[in-house]
Amino acid sequence: MIKHFLSLEWKQYFRSPYWKRGIGLKIIIGFFGLWIIASFLIMGLAIFPVLKDQFPNSDPFLMVNGFVFYWILVDLMMRFFLQKLPVMSVKPLLTLPIKRSQIVNYVLGKSGISAFNFLPLFAIIPFSLMLLKNKYDTSVVLVWIFTLIIITLITNFLNFIIESLTSKTDLSFLPLIAVIAILYGLNYFEIISFSDLISNGVLSITENPVFIVAPIAILIGLYYYNFKILKSKLFIDISVQSKSKDAKTTNLSWTKRFGDIAPFMQLDLKLMMRNKRAKSTFLILVVGLFYGLFFYPQPMYRDIVFMYAFIGIFSTGTFLINYGQFIPAWDSSYYKMLMSQNFKYEQYLKSKFTLMAISVVILFLLGIPYVYFGSKILIVHFAAAIYNIGVNTHVILLGGSYNRKKINLDERAAFNFQGTGAVQWLIGIPLMVIPMGIFGLINWLIGFEIAVAVLITLGLIGILLHKKIMTTITKKYVASKYKMIEAFSQDN
Repeated sequence: MIKHFLSLEWKQYFRSPYWKRGIGLKIIIGFFGLWIIASFLIMGLAIFPVLKDQFPNSDPFLMVNGFVFYWILVDLMMRFFLQKLPVMSVKPLLTLPIKRSQIVNYVLGKSGISAFNFLPLFAIIPFSLMLLKNKYDTSVVLVWIFTLIIITLITNFLNFIIESLTSKTDLSFLPLIAVIAILYGLNYFEIISFSDLISNGVLSITENPVFIVAPIAILIGLYYYNFKILKSKLFIDISVQSKSKDAKTTNLSWTKRFGDIAPFMQLDLKLMMRNKRAKSTFLILVVGLFYGLFFYPQPMYRDIVFMYAFIGIFSTGTFLINYGQFIPAWDSSYYKMLMSQNFKYEQYLKSKFTLMAISVVILFLLGIPYVYFGSKILIVHFAAAIYNIGVNTHVILLGGSYNRKKINLDERAAFNFQGTGAVQWLIGIPLMVIPMGIFGLINWLIGFEIAVAVLITLGLIGILLHKKIMTTITKKYVASKYKMIEAFSQDN
């Protein structure tokens, strides 16, 4: 049966319309993956001689065990934000004579071959080889490797339990961060030394391998608990049933002053207020507004003038970037119906542009208090706001014409990368890097005033040519309309 499951997934993957479309992104991710692997290998080989050189009176093996607690915390947090439970299309299988336990065991077993479980081995094994080279006992090293593998798998299944318990809340990451912060604080202030407890536990296992039974028992318990959770959800009626809620009416009559684009603006605003994923576009406004407070209070960053452009672009364009990069995927669940209506496509895009432009103005006005850190900062933020309205709004709308990934609006909002494609990874270059590069280069070669003037001029040119640019962008969307309909009809 496992062989049959693997065959089905293989066919699903290579028959997917996204396999060829996403080949460029796969190449980029492949190089990034090789870089990470190389980094872990270098770290694994270098950590023993570095520790030996820096702490000649300490045992590197004991010091590394002391860091296992911190590794678990970081690993758990990274998994929560980036790792998803591997799934397969099980609805068609539920009507066939296949045991649900087989499906659940396959899904859980598949999670064991996650990159998050293999990546630590690229550091663990080279470090183990360095231990053997320095005359450490072979049996101790082998038991140590096996223990860390068990701990890695424990973290793997613990992550899925945490996700299942917190998935119903919009800010599901807050409880995890709070728990991790408490554990770290208890350890840091030596109220409870978790690093020593885990280190001593690992050392006890290496000295007496029979104690490996304890982590194995924990692993089996977590696996069984995950098994029960998934099996309880694996029913056809659960798959097809829908939750109903009383609709909340919101007065958006103020949008009528925008004329024929008002219905689209109302649609977008209601989308943001009623769906988990879309709500993040409102929550991220707070992050953007206070983004400068991470840098400007520190004199070191106030001396790096070209950073003003980066912070200004991000601070005034937070909504533009977070919301705009998924245009028109926000409407992917009903895009086919939307495209069957009698309206001009330019009205649809103009409503998106208007929302983004309004957000830039509001964020700039709310960010005026940054003048406290210097008048130059406020001047650059103003230039960045003009640039965002005149240039970046058009850039992000043009990038949206290449979106082919459907978005599930009911999934959690925080750190959700579902629906993210090559466009979202590459759009940051023209949005952030180019204006920062232009401002920094001109500021270095000529002067601050000219650099500000260039950003404002580019923004004003974009505003003056808005109608012509929107006409060109609209043609691109119309030409791609049927490709989008086909792509959004697929399950990602």
